[in-house]
Amino acid sequence: MVQDQDNIIGAKQAKTKFSAKNPFFCCVISHTATSEVPGLTVAGANPDLVKYTSPADAEFLHYGYCRCIPGVPATPDGKPTPAVITKAALELAEIPFLVVDAGTKVKPDIPCVSLGVKPGGNIAQENAMDVSDTKRALEYGHALGRQLARSSDLVVIGESIPGGTTTALAVLSALGVDAQFKVSSSMPENPHELKNKVVQSAFARARISTADGTPALEAVSLVGDPMMPTVAGITAGALEAGGAKVMLAGGTQMAAVLAVMKGLSIPLANLCMGTTVYVAKDSSADLAGLIKQVSPEVPVLACDLQLEKSSKPGLQAFARGFVKEGVGAGGSSIAAMLKTNASGKKMLAAIERVYERSIEKKSLT
Repeated sequence: MVQDQDNIIGAKQAKTKFSAKNPFFCCVISHTATSEVPGLTVAGANPDLVKYTSPADAEFLHYGYCRCIPGVPATPDGKPTPAVITKAALELAEIPFLVVDAGTKVKPDIPCVSLGVKPGGNIAQENAMDVSDTKRALEYGHALGRQLARSSDLVVIGESIPGGTTTALAVLSALGVDAQFKVSSSMPENPHELKNKVVQSAFARARISTADGTPALEAVSLVGDPMMPTVAGITAGALEAGGAKVMLAGGTQMAAVLAVMKGLSIPLANLCMGTTVYVAKDSSADLAGLIKQVSPEVPVLACDLQLEKSSKPGLQAFARGFVKEGVGAGGSSIAAMLKTNASGKKMLAAIERVYERSIEKKSLT
């Protein structure tokens, strides 16, 4: 029986159900040219560096530093990647992990699984993916998920894809979900109007009508991104294998993945969402409301990492609405807390240690 964790928000029975002795973390990295629309994301020190964000996140998980860029992924004013949180959680609970390359623009310098799909297009101007790539990502993801479930009792799946909340808005809307003004952002001032404008342009280009309803894989191909079918496939394969539960680790991007899975009639038992309180309590978004629209039986767990109490300004920023989530930070932290019974205070200490050795010391050299 798992102890009730004060720093994990969610029904006690859900926390008990998704506790695990042998969790495994899978991070899907990807790219969408939609992220290159000015003003949509702060994932990257400038628009030209956005393409490096996902591979740099993956390299950071492996090495504690990056090879494709100097330093670590950060916002323009220096707020660090949430991979700092993820790495701390994986180390604290000794959780193994795997990176899956699903259409990155820059390849990470790490051992990883590549699905051989292309980066996603700018949905305002072109289709997100070739239909063949969408089907390949789903199929290959499914095969991988079955294998992961054979070595784990909880598969935690995170993502790193700048611009992903905009493509999430597009896919959710195409699938009939009322998602306008409900997806989150890496910025305190959520650029909803810009996101809505991009999606409206994408719908006009692709001739999508929310009244008609769009088949799930068609919606992904027209206005989604390569992360979505990959995560949907991995999740479906792991659940189908029967031996493991799955946690979708992320914010409103994962609500879109959930909607795709529902559209494909994939059974959603033994599946939960895992995120940070910074997304769950985000007044500019509505993750719980999106999940309730898509599949109310899927529980949402959120962890309070007490980052507002940190002595590190870069970490305090998470609690003030910057970044909030990504690279599976919330889900990996929940898995670590449930596996080890670690408190939010202990998680904070672990996160600060990673921050100190990878960011503070690097900045002094």
